[in-house]
Amino acid sequence: MKDTTYTKSMTYIGAGAGVVLFAVFGLLPGSFLGGVMGLNLAGSLLGTPVASGILARLIVASSMVLGVMVAGIMFITAASTLGWLIGTVVDALRAKAHETKEAEHRA
Repeated sequence: MKDTTYTKSMTYIGAGAGVVLFAVFGLLPGSFLGGVMGLNLAGSLLGTPVASGILARLIVASSMVLGVMVAGIMFITAASTLGWLIGTVVDALRAKAHETKEAEHRA
């Protein structure tokens, strides 16, 4: 059976790094971009000078939450995938080195 120790651990490390990167670089821009999308959507649905009604606020708030969630998903998925890829390469190199060592031992 193939040993996937580094693949799993590097995936978790990548996910943790993705959360940290999202908290530092993605939270505020995701909120800003989602808010702008919400203002544009509320403006097209309710009229261009957006009034401060409940419906307009709900549209803007829900789009801000959606923007933050999309930014978080992007950061965490990208970092986890990168960690998985690095772990897979390390596991493949370790398996190849182990096979080479066994072949030298048998000869």
